Amino acid sequence: MKTSSLALVLLAATAAPALAQSAGDMTFGFGIGYVAPTSDNGTLAGADTDIGDSVRPTITFEYFVRDNIGIEVLGALPFHHSIDLGGDRVGSTKQLPPTVSVNYHIPTSGPITPFVGVGVNYTTFFEESSSLGDLSIDDSWGLAAHLGMDYALSDTGALRMDLRYIDINSDVYLDGAKIGKVDVNPLVAGISYIMKF
Repeated sequence: MKTSSLALVLLAATAAPALAQSAGDMTFGFGIGYVAPTSDNGTLAGADTDIGDSVRPTITFEYFVRDNIGIEVLGALPFHHSIDLGGDRVGSTKQLPPTVSVNYHIPTSGPITPFVGVGVNYTTFFEESSSLGDLSIDDSWGLAAHLGMDYALSDTGALRMDLRYIDINSDVYLDGAKIGKVDVNPLVAGISYIMKF
């Protein structure tokens, strides 16, 4: 009897915390996002296009409208992408990809809480530059898919690893004339620290 009681005490003392999510909870996260555009970015002016990868700091805010269901907003510092045509560097652009998602956090009794989500992305391009002329890229609206997991470090803090797919397709203009459509469609890998309050 004493042995089993001692085992229960030790188990409770060494159990990892869980990051429970209840209606009305809010979380704030800050971390790093790695944007990797799809390998086939389309054709511009008859040449194969390649959009470079980019890494920038990210922030998230999530409000739980119901237990385990949160509405999340993703923001970041501007991502900077190189633009290659036919293997030659011809320009660059910056973009901001704010994304609003509805996430379902799958409740578990342990420290790991996986989640899945779906949302809407708006990407705006700016500070486009090109050696070929006046480059302009239209803004984009698209769907976004989200999955990941939180590893609870305490009752109010967690380490998050996540992956997003974002549908980004934009018309591209050079000196006012449309030269094609670019398909960015990136995977966005992130790691961040999440605080619940």
